[in-house]
Amino acid sequence: MKFAFIIDPIQRLDPGHDTSVALMEAAQVLGHEVWITQAAQLSVVDGKALAPLERVDLTPVTLVEGLWSAANPWFKVSDRALLPLEAMAAVFMRTDPPVTVPYLYATYILDYIDPAKTLVVNSPAGIRAANEKMYALQFADAIPETIVSQDKQVIRQFVERKGVAVLKPLGGKAGEGILILEAGDRNINSLVEISTNQGQVPVMVQTYLPEAKDGDKRIILLDGEPIGAVNRIPTGNEFRGNMAVGGRVAQTTITERELKICAQLAPTLQRDGLAFVGIDIIGGYLTEVNVTSPTGIREIDRLDDIRLGQQVIEWVVRTQQASNKAVAKTLA
Repeated sequence: MKFAFIIDPIQRLDPGHDTSVALMEAAQVLGHEVWITQAAQLSVVDGKALAPLERVDLTPVTLVEGLWSAANPWFKVSDRALLPLEAMAAVFMRTDPPVTVPYLYATYILDYIDPAKTLVVNSPAGIRAANEKMYALQFADAIPETIVSQDKQVIRQFVERKGVAVLKPLGGKAGEGILILEAGDRNINSLVEISTNQGQVPVMVQTYLPEAKDGDKRIILLDGEPIGAVNRIPTGNEFRGNMAVGGRVAQTTITERELKICAQLAPTLQRDGLAFVGIDIIGGYLTEVNVTSPTGIREIDRLDDIRLGQQVIEWVVRTQQASNKAVAKTLA
């Protein structure tokens, strides 16, 4: 099969960390062709989504003394061609957030891929529907007490009632712009004004969970089922556990409470075509649902000695084979 990956420029990716590289490696190891392109290069011609695709061959990373080691160079690009994305068995939309206007336009172009021919992971409509902060609000009993507002007074009242809270930009990624707000802090008005662009942009404010010091758990879900997890633990004076801000990773297990949260999310994720998802859980509470380019596979594979990327690719192959059989049966 042929697989296309819509990624950020490949030379900027970290082969020892990026889940996109892990997925591409897995497809290649399992005998499939790997092609790459970028979101800004997509087009619609004659009602079909097209992209300039490049064939890529990767040298898989190896584990050396407990860390991933990559060759230099670790990839080689060849065979550039303008092709309909329907020529691929699957297309992975793996451009990193934030979800800007150009990002949204790229998802509209991906709507012009025939789903009977090609599986898009994740569904373009699902990505548009699932702001990674707001999407969790529909699972009210799984999340900490949360408000979304651009109103300074509303936010102040919430913080004063809770004593301490966490403010998150709705379009942020990798922990960017997350703040701790404490009642009585003389800077709170300024912090809220900056974060809301003077009351023009809503933000999420959640009850502060003291368990955050013990880690922010990332759980990877495939078609609604949890397949692996890693704990991200803050270091030094940093309160955020995100790997992008220096959080260290540790092996972990998935608790009964977390399994129940996964089961609660599964039907909604499947309905929205969100097959590959990373959820964040702190102290038994769901805090985010990551659907654009969820990461964590490399860390889970290294700590648990598994290969989640291969599980993902095998699921895609099974899904496409079942779809092809259903289409053939309909046409017979």
